[in-house]
Amino acid sequence: MTTDDSPKPIALSWSGGKDSALTLAALRADPSVHVVALLTSVTLGYDRISIHGVRRTLLRAQARSAGIPLQEIVLQPNSSNELYDHAVSYALDTLRQTHPTLTTVAYGDLFLEDVRRYREDRLGLLGFSPSFPLWGRPTRDLAEEFIDRGFEARLVCVDTTQLDASFAGRSFDRALLEDLPVTVDPCGERGEFHTFVSNGPGFSSPVSYTLGEVVVRDGRFAYCDLLPGHT
Repeated sequence: MTTDDSPKPIALSWSGGKDSALTLAALRADPSVHVVALLTSVTLGYDRISIHGVRRTLLRAQARSAGIPLQEIVLQPNSSNELYDHAVSYALDTLRQTHPTLTTVAYGDLFLEDVRRYREDRLGLLGFSPSFPLWGRPTRDLAEEFIDRGFEARLVCVDTTQLDASFAGRSFDRALLEDLPVTVDPCGERGEFHTFVSNGPGFSSPVSYTLGEVVVRDGRFAYCDLLPGHT
């Protein structure tokens, strides 16, 4: 029987990157909540995680290793804001069919106020509220915590207007932190870079991959392709 003391269901907005992994760890350490789904935007045609560019097969391998069901937000290439909102609404409605008391989505945002307001506004229209477990924590501390806890990640997308393309494909480790320009946030919170987490606390087994080529798209973003390995 469900009681008022039962953990509250919560969905986690999951990009596959390090901030998502740290947010999941924080949620799992909170006995008042239970993560019932990973919510990820994927782009049809490309068959990859939106913005990050990681292959869908690797996303699904992540979810299996984390032991949490994956709910995809399926987007068309170059989706309008209206189509994006519709896709999010559909995904959340789908989750509510199996978790009718679900009202909260957690995000790994760290300090960008405009992003936070956007999430609060858009989710509010859908009858949901956001949670920000890592909000306000110093990003250098978070980056070092991620490494110290044994997570493994790699830079899969670099905004070359903020960081040199040579960083695409590098491991997220202390050597990388030391090499980052002072203008770049240690967690890439301003979009300087995005990561893919392949192993760490809460993963039942590593997500296997090999490095593919680095390609610059739109004259700006350097993507390092990760090729699924044998599991």
